[in-house]
Amino acid sequence: MSGKHYKGPEVSCCIKYFIFGFNVIFWFLGIAFLGIGLWAWNEKGVLSNISSITDLGGFDPVWLFLVVGGVMFILGFAGCIGALRENTFLLKFFSVFLGIIFFLELTAGVLAFVFKDWIKDQLYFFINNNIRAYRDDIDLQNLIDFTQEYIPMQVGRGAACHSPAVLKTPRRMSSTLSVATMPGRNQRSTSRS
Repeated sequence: MSGKHYKGPEVSCCIKYFIFGFNVIFWFLGIAFLGIGLWAWNEKGVLSNISSITDLGGFDPVWLFLVVGGVMFILGFAGCIGALRENTFLLKFFSVFLGIIFFLELTAGVLAFVFKDWIKDQLYFFINNNIRAYRDDIDLQNLIDFTQEYIPMQVGRGAACHSPAVLKTPRRMSSTLSVATMPGRNQRSTSRS
């Protein structure tokens, strides 16, 4: 049978199975991300009423799991099967897709540096819209709580913090600091302590 077969040098067995093993892990992680995303949507009742996808008030973190999981699944599959079967089409698809992702990340980094003021404004607008929808979506609420709890806010070490509550809070706070010290509230009640 004289078909169009690849007549190049044979790939090393170690490299072949290393790429295969790496992509199997990547493939399974993609499946896990997709599973978590679909499970979260099922828990919120989105899968039983598909039209509710567009009714979400803010950013739904489940979209992040679904998109990242889908891309990881497709890339993992192409790399895994392409490496195992030495399929040049799947390996080229895998390489081109990784190149496109790298180029997009590089472009996003350069554009973020060039348009950093516009990005700050958009990020501020995005965060405010999601804070308004805080009670509407439990996933968004958990994401905002996680961000506030585990990402330390660098205040006083050269980082800019534009929150009025932080800017007007005294340097030495007592353990009895209450909501009354927030700007716009009755501040006479804390002046006695």
